[in-house]
Amino acid sequence: MHILFITSTRLGDAILSTGLLDTLLRRYPEADFTIACGPVAAGLFAHMPRRVRTIEMVKRPRNMHWVDLWRQCRGRKWDLCVDLRSSIVSYFLRVGERHVMQGGRRRGPRITHIGNLLELDPAPLPVTWTSAAERTEAARMLPDDGTRWIALGPTANWDGKIWPPERFVAAFKALQADDPRLRPVILYGPGEAERARALPVIECLPDALDTGGSLSVTQVAALLARCTLFIGNDSGLMHLAAASQIPTLGLFGRSKAMEYAPAGPWGRVAMAPGPVGNAPMEGLNVKQVVQTAQMLMRDRAHAKR
Repeated sequence: MHILFITSTRLGDAILSTGLLDTLLRRYPEADFTIACGPVAAGLFAHMPRRVRTIEMVKRPRNMHWVDLWRQCRGRKWDLCVDLRSSIVSYFLRVGERHVMQGGRRRGPRITHIGNLLELDPAPLPVTWTSAAERTEAARMLPDDGTRWIALGPTANWDGKIWPPERFVAAFKALQADDPRLRPVILYGPGEAERARALPVIECLPDALDTGGSLSVTQVAALLARCTLFIGNDSGLMHLAAASQIPTLGLFGRSKAMEYAPAGPWGRVAMAPGPVGNAPMEGLNVKQVVQTAQMLMRDRAHAKR
């Protein structure tokens, strides 16, 4: 059985789709999978079971990237195609069963829209796939020596979604004052712009582990799985943390938590006051973030007992 899965170009949306993929893996244990996604999201699927190919869709003028995808897929009969990009590609392929998500923005959680495509209620939660080597390296970087690692995600894909860096520093120091075992891990993506956004936090937390922005998506997932907590802006990193099933606190102001809150068993949000989806991040105070983080860690600790 051959399954074609067309998912997002953006990392966060692609992560939200992994729960649907995990469902298909269990539903069709003999199937192989071809993933079509954007280059930024491609690494997410590197260790996915029974993935035979990832097709990276590089955006081209006049939607020619869809023609490229059709050319790469037309030579096979597909038993099932799941298309989260609302394209018409599958209608020009030999497909036994197709599920195509309708386009346009809709109210409610994005993960619910994804689950509805296969009539799944509740929607399946995101997952991560990492290698044994990545987990071993993560254990070396974040050893079990009594330290409680707190992952900080101080960047985002645009500046309006970023909580001021000095508040990330203040929030961590307040948490560390309450528990001296805490140590920060600074996570951010590749490129100079990402580095520049993270640098003010790195410089003010000299005991932080700076991951350097050079790790792959799955390497970061392996690190996150060893952390006590993630605090970060609405971003792909936030969704990756939630998919790693660690306590995840997403910070929202200029984006809508009702659509993109961290989807995981321990996902929580702290929201800036003001118009929903258009509230300045500067309105989100340190005390609110610290209190929410402390409550989340306490709840998680009680659940483990």
